Amino acid sequence: MKRYLPFVIVIAVALAAFGSGTMLYHAKRPQVKNMSDSQSASATSETSPHVRGNPAAPVTLEEFGDFQCPPCGQFAAFAEELLKEYDSRLRVVFRNFPLPGHEHAREAALAAEAAGFQGKFWEMYDTLYKEQSTWSKAPNTRELFESYAGTLGLNMDEFKKDMDSDKAKERVDSDHALGESLGIKVTPTLFINKRPLETAEKNPEGVRAAINAALNGKSQS
Repeated sequence: MKRYLPFVIVIAVALAAFGSGTMLYHAKRPQVKNMSDSQSASATSETSPHVRGNPAAPVTLEEFGDFQCPPCGQFAAFAEELLKEYDSRLRVVFRNFPLPGHEHAREAALAAEAAGFQGKFWEMYDTLYKEQSTWSKAPNTRELFESYAGTLGLNMDEFKKDMDSDKAKERVDSDHALGESLGIKVTPTLFINKRPLETAEKNPEGVRAAINAALNGKSQS
């Protein structure tokens, strides 16, 4: 049984993009708790979270994701669309939650963190999802990750060392521990301003509605 939340792409005439109507269907999920400020801060006590978009945006979309999870790869494209749509009003935060059933997910997370130590986390993030169908089935996954790092212009000696470092492992483990404390079992799990999205919000329109509600809440306060 798959442990991630499958995205079912609705194929229709003129449907060309995720945001045009794709539904984020998923299996029945356990109750996920709201994330407190203290929990968020403790997970990144020594390092900043991985943020894309305006760091000071009033709305934060936070994802617990797995690089080997196909729905996470589909969501990544949608998140990029949302960043363009909401511009300075939205930021996206990514946290690692590699699932035990995905053989290469943890190593992929370590590769992303190692790239992050050289300022290229999001570049590696994009590459891992773009090449997901290749490396997730390959016997030489580590070699592929190193080739991606080379393409990104990283210092290869540092990258190889960092992939095996305690610092990278602690970063992945910290994110995963936070997810477990919140009751997360599947990926992607999404939060808007630390509130987990509900079942009815698991579609592009629902995500946008949650973002808009958070924006309206900010403007009313």
